[in-house]
Amino acid sequence: MASPSFAADKQYYQKTLVKYRIPDVVLLDHDGKEVRIKEFFDTDQVIIVDFIYGTCTTICPVLSVGFSYFQKKTLKMGEKVRLVSFSIDPDNDTPEIMREYLERYDGQTGWTIFTGKRDDITAVLRSFDAYVSNKMDHYPLTIMRGPEDNQWVRLHGMLSASDLMKEYMQLKKE
Repeated sequence: MASPSFAADKQYYQKTLVKYRIPDVVLLDHDGKEVRIKEFFDTDQVIIVDFIYGTCTTICPVLSVGFSYFQKKTLKMGEKVRLVSFSIDPDNDTPEIMREYLERYDGQTGWTIFTGKRDDITAVLRSFDAYVSNKMDHYPLTIMRGPEDNQWVRLHGMLSASDLMKEYMQLKKE
């Protein structure tokens, strides 16, 4: 059996356009501050969302390295992008653990990690069609939305940092 080809132009993720309804819940950011998510998402900035947990050793580190690299590039370009990571393990991911996680990946202002009560996190995960009953079953998912847009770009699969930048630049053009 031949090994898979990793050509630069080959996409290893699926892209779909989706409409989501953000639930009106209050979560805790990585500093322990209460934030009403619906209001947080009411912004004129591009929003990019992923789903992680603090003790993950598989998908989450890859997603977070991509976010970190992407954030550094966009900050150098003078871009303002709102990066959002939601914990899928709110029973263990306290704001302190999420702050340490963000520091581990050199997250800057503009990247917020949320945790909170299980029911509220579940509502968010379900609203983005990202709910899994067991955190070990989670999958790579990145979702982005343009400023004041009601349509989201759902990217299912492992994105490289360059894929994320390409999708971001395409979103900005639309």
